[in-house]
Amino acid sequence: MIETAAAYDLLFTIFAFVLGAVVGSFLNVCIYRLPRDLSVNQPRRSFCPSCKEPIPWHRNLPLLSWLWLRGKCASCGCPIAFRYFLVELLTALLFLAAWLSFPWPVALAYWVLISFLIAATFIDFEHFIIPDRITIGGVIAGLIASFAVPALMKQESRFLSILYSLGAAGLGYGLLWLVLEGGKKAFGKKRLRLPEPVAFTWVREGEDAELVVADERTLWSDHFARESDLMLMHCLKAEVDGQEFKNVTLQFHFDTLTVGQERFQLDEANRISGVVRELQIPREAMGRGDLKFIAAIGAFLGWRGVLCSIFAGSLAGSLVGLTTMALGRRAWSAKIPFGPYLAFGGLLWIFFGEWLVDWYAGLLNR
Repeated sequence: MIETAAAYDLLFTIFAFVLGAVVGSFLNVCIYRLPRDLSVNQPRRSFCPSCKEPIPWHRNLPLLSWLWLRGKCASCGCPIAFRYFLVELLTALLFLAAWLSFPWPVALAYWVLISFLIAATFIDFEHFIIPDRITIGGVIAGLIASFAVPALMKQESRFLSILYSLGAAGLGYGLLWLVLEGGKKAFGKKRLRLPEPVAFTWVREGEDAELVVADERTLWSDHFARESDLMLMHCLKAEVDGQEFKNVTLQFHFDTLTVGQERFQLDEANRISGVVRELQIPREAMGRGDLKFIAAIGAFLGWRGVLCSIFAGSLAGSLVGLTTMALGRRAWSAKIPFGPYLAFGGLLWIFFGEWLVDWYAGLLNR
């Protein structure tokens, strides 16, 4: 009997790891397609990002295929990013850890959350967005999971559990909204006095534009999160579609430019250039996708998980930001995505939350 139980434990342990790798393979599809507004169902088969050749099933085995093909496409020989292998391995290990650490209903719910956390992390790192299908979908999934598994909220009543889940989602959203609005009022403008005047160009690209200041290239839309956002450029000279100005301040909103008494519609402009000596750029403390993301985390982990995710995520993000600044790797236009650090805080709570609470309570009782 004991041997049979041990055999079942081993079987389910292997199953958890393999299932995690398979889910990780699907998450790679989501990570590639969702930010590009591509369907995760069509085409059904994965394809090479370089040559777009469909990948047959025997060359798309999680973990094994990437190793066997040495990280290259079998059709065109182009490199397949290590991220594909990493996502599959990370998902497999986290699925396994959840299975070994919690009762099976809780582990199943955490598998769903882990999937959302991993997809959001890698999308945010690459594209600086978290799609609504992950954030809003995560809130809905968290509410359903809390109703189905009241133990997620430390409750026995399903009704109370879903209320706690909804309250935690609202708490997370509200706290980060306060940070977002407070940060905008306190730090919503960044003034940059350049060591010496540098050339800049603004060139339309479809519905967006590319802004180049010296060696810094950014999308125009990256600088404007609100209609009220204003960018100022103090220029020695400037040219707007052939019209020249000297010693002027360019006042940009996302869709308009004011130079002295003249006003230009940017959707009718093609090229703006000149020499700038000082900039004032608008900035946000975080993106609004982060607000919905912490709401999704709260729907699964409750109010304590929200607080842990925000605190641990803020601490980790600050350490990374300070480190990159100390190493001289930060540019004026650089952004740090906050979603991955919130995800880190969520994982920290899942696996070490109770230990952290006991540790902190012990410090208070000394």
